[in-house]
Amino acid sequence: MADQEARENPTPTPTPTPAAAPPAAVRPKRVSHRGRTAGAKVSSNQQEGKVEEFEPFMLLPRGPPPLKEFLDIWDVDVLKRPQDINKQAHHTHLYSSDFLIVRRAQEFQIKITFDRPYKPAEDKFAVEFVIGPSPQYSKGTYIPVFPTEERQSVWRGRIVETSDNVITMGITTSPECIVGKYMIYVSVVTPYGIRRTRREPKSDIYILFNPWSPADPVFLDDEEEREECIMNELGIIYHGTYDDVSERAWNYGQFEFGVLDACLFIMDKADMPLSNRGDVIKVTRVASAMLNSRDDDGVLVGNWSGDYTYGVPPTSWTGSVEILLDYAGSRGTPVCYAQCWVYAAVFNTFLRCLGIPGRVVTNFFSAHDNDGNLKMDIILDENGKLDRNRTKDSIWNYHCWNECFMARSDLPPGFGGWQVVDATPQETSDGMFRCGPASVAAVKHGQICYPFDAPFVFAEVNSDVIFYRRQKDGTLEAVKVNQTHVGRMVLTKAVLHDGRRDITDHYKFPEGSPEERRVLEKAEEFGCQREKASVPQSDVEVEIPNLDVRVGDNFDVTLQFKNNSDQRRSADVYITGTVVYYTGVPSAEVLFKTPKVKLEPLQSKDEKVLVRVEDYMHKLVEQANIHFIATGKIKETGQIITAMKVITMHNPKLIVKVTGSPRVSEEMYVSVEFTNPFKFSLENVDLRMEGPGIMPFKRKQYSIIAPGTSITWIETFSPRRAGSTKLIASLDCAALRQVYGETELTIQQ
Repeated sequence: MADQEARENPTPTPTPTPAAAPPAAVRPKRVSHRGRTAGAKVSSNQQEGKVEEFEPFMLLPRGPPPLKEFLDIWDVDVLKRPQDINKQAHHTHLYSSDFLIVRRAQEFQIKITFDRPYKPAEDKFAVEFVIGPSPQYSKGTYIPVFPTEERQSVWRGRIVETSDNVITMGITTSPECIVGKYMIYVSVVTPYGIRRTRREPKSDIYILFNPWSPADPVFLDDEEEREECIMNELGIIYHGTYDDVSERAWNYGQFEFGVLDACLFIMDKADMPLSNRGDVIKVTRVASAMLNSRDDDGVLVGNWSGDYTYGVPPTSWTGSVEILLDYAGSRGTPVCYAQCWVYAAVFNTFLRCLGIPGRVVTNFFSAHDNDGNLKMDIILDENGKLDRNRTKDSIWNYHCWNECFMARSDLPPGFGGWQVVDATPQETSDGMFRCGPASVAAVKHGQICYPFDAPFVFAEVNSDVIFYRRQKDGTLEAVKVNQTHVGRMVLTKAVLHDGRRDITDHYKFPEGSPEERRVLEKAEEFGCQREKASVPQSDVEVEIPNLDVRVGDNFDVTLQFKNNSDQRRSADVYITGTVVYYTGVPSAEVLFKTPKVKLEPLQSKDEKVLVRVEDYMHKLVEQANIHFIATGKIKETGQIITAMKVITMHNPKLIVKVTGSPRVSEEMYVSVEFTNPFKFSLENVDLRMEGPGIMPFKRKQYSIIAPGTSITWIETFSPRRAGSTKLIASLDCAALRQVYGETELTIQQ
C-alpha cells in the first residue's frame, strides 16, 4: 500500500569493540556503514524483511482492535501446480519446483478466499509482493497490486472472476521488474490500520525474464529459437579442430530441482544489488564474472595443468546440475575444475534457467595473446626453424563462449540481438575476469568502441598469424602472413535437432571481401594494430593434410609440396610435432625431423614422416592433440615456407544401452560398456552418468581396468516425465580423458 512505500528496516547500532580485543594492527576493526548511507546495501534475495500482520494508522492503546466486521482472508492459492494455468501459460511447467514460477510482463492468476463475498464498493485490498530484507516501493522491492482500474501501481491487477467468497485475480508484472523470489501477502484496509496475511513460504513466487513478451528486453521473436535456447535441456558442445570437429552432449538441466535457487544464489554471492536484477545487461555481466572463481570466489576454478588431484577433471563432467548444486550447497565454495566448455555450459544453464535465451558457441582457432592487437607472432630463426622460446602468443584450437539474446538500449539501433558473454578467465574487464555482453553485430562491423569487451572478441576471430624471421642482430622480418587461420569456423547447435549450425558469417564478412577490408580499417581506427608489411608470395607451397588417427596407432604425417615455378627448387625443411593442450600451449615434443626436399619445375611431391606410438603415447595430455609445424627455407630464393596442422587423436567410445518399458515411473535399466584397447592398464577410472528428467547424476569408480578387458556398469532408473531425452556417460582417468557415450530415448506418459 502507499503507506508502506517509505518502510525501511532500522540500521543496527555498531557493537563496541571489547577492551580485550587484539590491536587494530593484528585484527582489522569492523567499521559500520553508519554515517555514509542510511541503510545497508540490499543485495540478498534470501534475507527476508519483517512485514507486520497488522499495521496501525494511529497509536492504539491496547493493540489491534476487534476486526471481525471487516473483510478477512481465509486462503490464498497461487495456482502453482504444473497443470494449472500459470505454469502452462508461462512455459515454466518443466521446473522441478513446489513454487509458482512465472515470467514478467505477462499475466498470472491467483485465487483469494475471503470470509464473505467481496464487495468492490466497500472493501479495499491489495496483493503485496516483497523481495529482500528492506522492501521499498522506489527500489522495486515492494510492489502493491490493486484490483481496480482507478488505483494501479507499476504492476497491474484486475478481477478475472468472482464466485461466492472466492475471487480470481490477474496480475501483470512490469517488463523491467526484478528477477528473483518474491514473498506474497494480501492486505485489507480497515479504519484502524492494514490487516495482512501471515508469512506463508509455500506461496512464494519466482519471477523470471520473459522471451515470449515483446515488452521484455530478452524478447526473441522465433518460436523454434525459443524452444531451443530456453526450453531445451540437452546441448551439444563442439571441440577438436575445424576440419575434424568432435562433439559431446551436455545436460544443462536448467529445470532440475534446486538449480533456480542456485542461480539466484550466484547473484547474492556477487553482492549484486536487488534493484539491478531486472537489467539483463547487468545480470549477464555480473554472471560472466561470477561463473569463474578468479576474483570473487565464483562458481568454477579453472585448471589447464593436467593435474586434477583435488577435484573433478574438466573432461569428466556430463552436466551443469552437480556443479551448481555443489556450489550453492556449500554456500559458495568454488567447484574444481573447469576449462572453457565447462564455463560456457554452466553459464548456459544460468541463462536459460532465468529466462535469457542462451547458446554455447565454439570458435575454432581462437586467438589469445596479451598485446591486445590483431597479430599472433610465430618466431623463426634465420634458417626457418621454429624458435619455441621466443614464440609466446597462443592460438587455442577452439574456444567456447556463450551468446545471449537481448535488446541493447545502451547502444545505437542495430546492435541488439545476440551478444557474446564469456566466463572463461582470460583477460580482465573493468578490473575483473569477465567478458561481455559484446554485440555480435558490432564485432562483425568493426564497431569495437561499444561496450563491453568488443575489441577482445574481435581479435579472437580476426587476428592474423604472422611468421617472423629473427636475424642474428635480433631484428624481426615478417616472412609470411596467414589471414585465414584464426576464426576459421564458428559453430553452435542447430535449432531443435542435433546438427551443426555454422554462424561464422555472424562474426565476420568473407575473407578477402571488400566488406572485410573496410571492417578491419574501421577496427584500426579504434586502436587495433595489424601487420602492414607486404610479404611476397613464395613459389613453393607446403601443406599438411588432415589425418584420422586413433589413440594408440602409429601414423604417417604427410608433407605435400608443390613447386609453382618453372625452375628447380630445394629446401631444408624442419618439421616438429608437439603435444599441446587445446589452448595451443606446448607440453612435450614428440617429433623433430629435417628432411631435404628437391622439386623439379612444376612438380608436386609428398614427403612422409612416421610418428610411432611409443614416441607420443605417454606424453599425450587430456585432449590428445599434436601440433605439427613445418617450416623451411628455399635455397634458391631465400623465401620461407610454412604449414601448420593440429591432429586430434580419437579416443575409444562408451557404449550406452537402455532396456525396459520407456514410460513415466516405470523402472528401466541402463548399461555402460567399455573395453580397454591399450597395452597398459587404466587406473583409478571414474565413470559418470545422468539424463535430464529421467536419471539424476550417478557415479562409479574402478581401481583398474587391465589391457583388453571390459567393464559393464548397470543402473536402474525411473523416468520422471515424458518426452525425448538422452542418457549421457563419461569415462575419465589420468591416462585417458575425453571418453563419452550417449543414447537417445523417448519416454511415454
